[in-house]
Amino acid sequence: MVSNGIQVGDRDYVLSKAIQLASVAALGGFLFGYDTAVINGAVTPMRDLFGTGPFLTGFMVSSALLGCVAGAYLAGRLAERLGRIRVMVIASVLFVVSAIGSGLAFGPWDLIVWRVIGGVGVGAASVIAPAYIAEISPAKIRGRLGSLQQMAIVTGIFIALLTNYFLASIAGGAANELWLGLEAWRWMFIAEVIPAVLYGVLALTIPESPRYLVSLGKEDTAREVLGRVMRTGIAERIAEIKRTVKVEAKSSVRDLVDPKRGGLLPIVWIGIGLSVLQQFVGINVIFYYSATLWQSVGFTEQDALAQTVITSVTNIVVTIVAIALIDKIGRRVLLLIGSVGMTITLGALAWIFATARRVEVVDDLGVTTMEPVLSDQAGLIALIAANGFVVFFGMSWGPAVWVLLGEMFNNRIRATALGVAAAAQWLANFAISTSFPVFADLSLGFAYGFYTFFALVSIFFVAKFVPETNNRELEDMD
Repeated sequence: MVSNGIQVGDRDYVLSKAIQLASVAALGGFLFGYDTAVINGAVTPMRDLFGTGPFLTGFMVSSALLGCVAGAYLAGRLAERLGRIRVMVIASVLFVVSAIGSGLAFGPWDLIVWRVIGGVGVGAASVIAPAYIAEISPAKIRGRLGSLQQMAIVTGIFIALLTNYFLASIAGGAANELWLGLEAWRWMFIAEVIPAVLYGVLALTIPESPRYLVSLGKEDTAREVLGRVMRTGIAERIAEIKRTVKVEAKSSVRDLVDPKRGGLLPIVWIGIGLSVLQQFVGINVIFYYSATLWQSVGFTEQDALAQTVITSVTNIVVTIVAIALIDKIGRRVLLLIGSVGMTITLGALAWIFATARRVEVVDDLGVTTMEPVLSDQAGLIALIAANGFVVFFGMSWGPAVWVLLGEMFNNRIRATALGVAAAAQWLANFAISTSFPVFADLSLGFAYGFYTFFALVSIFFVAKFVPETNNRELEDMD
């Protein structure tokens, strides 16, 4: 073993280089997290400025997810034609355009258009990062390297929420003017230009995926790339890739269909199930609406924004825990622990909001709503339960689902199946994000009861259907 490498089985990998390549690819996850969470601090001022009701407010928030569906579905196909690196650069450009357009939006409908454009970038990044990381990672540490995607996502969420808090603080409120006659909430979007440009520049510094290079017949270049992360076993690895690429090159959407049953292959349904359940537990309600939620139950804007930052820090810490555990105890055990914890914490939130006293509140537009009022004790329990939910999700379903989606499909269908599963995830995210304002208008107890039900379902789904992929090479997947 060399000082900057790690011995895995009979192969010697250069760990530091593998981490470097995976980290750059995972920057797409950072923008994924930033772009989806930045809306949190802008919901209330946008709603008040544009005079939108619950449905249109929810659609402004979730519209980016429609772009995510398209981006996720198309990314796999584009990656096979253009390569992984070019897709990363395209996503970077989309992020820049969306950030500027959203910051300068003059109404809800053009904001929706800019958000959809950014969503296409998010969807592409959500597929290309785990795929690239899986293709350059050795099996023994693939879970940890794959978890860098989730670490990047939660870090992006943290930076977005911290930026929101900072900008709102110096402006004296998110709706107040900050610089150049633009309100603070507009600068929340524009600030994304910086990491978006950085992502595109750094993507050009890493090599193309060995699998893509082999598919083009560039074996020598692929060998050179593998030589950066492997010290032995390169010839064997090239042979494995060649064997599977020959099959993979002939694949299409039709290959996702089970010829015996006529429907999708069971493994594809499992991928879709994981994606949908990851969203139906309501995690993104915390990151999209928490500032508005905590204000509605009595917190000031500053306190609510500060709470979102604390929650995002918690998410980062538990993701580190997940990285430490995922290759040791496996994906399934981690998911089961998370499912049980989410069921308990979401159940607590559902009970607290269902039993809270409700009062009439009239907003600046004269619209009357019934909103819950929590006692000091109930408010504390709600905060603990909400952060407990983030803990259990962040240490399990957050990273493990992305790792599994990058691993569980065989080489013949991986790119296409991953795109379909990711598209399903974004559709589920859209459904949850759009429906939350309407659910909350009915009852927060009902909303969190809905999420609790699917957390409970996830326990049985994992126990019965989800395969363990720990320590298996990609070429060995069934």
